[in-house]
Amino acid sequence: MDNSPQGGKAYGLLKSQQEEKLNSINEAFLSDQKYAEEEDLASKLDLFKNKYMEFDLNDKGEIDMMGLKRMLEKLGLTKTHLQLKKMMSEVAGGPSKDTISYNDFLNMMLGKRNAILKLILMFEGMGKEQEQRSTGPPSRKTFSDLP
Repeated sequence: MDNSPQGGKAYGLLKSQQEEKLNSINEAFLSDQKYAEEEDLASKLDLFKNKYMEFDLNDKGEIDMMGLKRMLEKLGLTKTHLQLKKMMSEVAGGPSKDTISYNDFLNMMLGKRNAILKLILMFEGMGKEQEQRSTGPPSRKTFSDLP
């Protein structure tokens, strides 16, 4: 009889193995001099790890086309297959790749280059923080507020 975990147990095991793998990559980034200046690096890495795991649909430790598509749809952005391919090659650094590794993801999020995906995620993240901060009725708009 096969003793390997099945169903939910197997999924949990995959997720924890994946998280360990991502944690070790995070450790490497934490000790990398290149990112020594980055403020709140540990908490950023934790946030990126959770975001990454949420969209790693195949649990292979990489985000594929469907994962990227789902990520953007969840943010309310539908992209064409071509746009997704372009985003992926921009992050992965070459058109031949059809997945985004966690290293690629971190390099994009922490790097100086502004990939489209990074801008979307940063914008979404900022948007969420803004929404939580504003309490009470919206302030009155004046003509000078109009775009």
